[in-house]
Amino acid sequence: MRGWSPDVGPRLDSAIDQLRTAELTVAGRLPWSSNLTFLVTLEDGGPEPLNAVYKPARGEQSLWDFPGGLYRREVAAFALSEGLGWGLVPPTVERDDGPFGPGSLQLFVEADYGQHYFTLFDQGGHDAVLRTTCAFDVVANNADRKSGHVLLGPDGRLWAIDHGLCFHHQPKLRTVIWDFADEPVPGDLLADLDGLASSLPEDLDRVLSAAEREALVARIRHLVDSGVFPGPIGDRPPYPWPLV
Repeated sequence: MRGWSPDVGPRLDSAIDQLRTAELTVAGRLPWSSNLTFLVTLEDGGPEPLNAVYKPARGEQSLWDFPGGLYRREVAAFALSEGLGWGLVPPTVERDDGPFGPGSLQLFVEADYGQHYFTLFDQGGHDAVLRTTCAFDVVANNADRKSGHVLLGPDGRLWAIDHGLCFHHQPKLRTVIWDFADEPVPGDLLADLDGLASSLPEDLDRVLSAAEREALVARIRHLVDSGVFPGPIGDRPPYPWPLV
């Protein structure tokens, strides 16, 4: 099913309004997901119905190290991306009235699914956005950045998806993006991070615990102070599985 692109569908701010208010109809279950994930159609009477990815709390598998309500971390990732002005994460909202109860609703974007982080890095020409994604994952403490979680849109824009395992207060970084380790973080990214650390978006206050917010600010401060992308540390596995 076709996803949103700049040529098909409303402006992104209008899409956010539709995500928050439109009636939802389940179109089907999305495969290859460890948790129950659904494609839904936003029924708002428009000529081109939008589709969204719906992740209900009821469909989450219990994890020993993350509390329930992983869908709120999807919302937090969008709030962080927008607060930084990086535009990496598709519009994502929390809905209490989903077909299977409370969950996250993320705009389903059109993408070339033959492309992912590894292919995009090898092709070249995307280094600036991939470095931005790397910095995002470091401060979000992404424990599951697979290569297939970086999407290429029809206009050449890159999107980052699947952030249910982020924002833990303990170090959990597992990612395929280690190519920039020990390289300087671009100055504009450091400036964005420094500005955010003193005033987190309100949505983060709502969906993250106090300990998680404190740890987020600490990670931001550490990256700004060091000025370089980190490499793997400690004994924990640095890569997720599967890689793609």
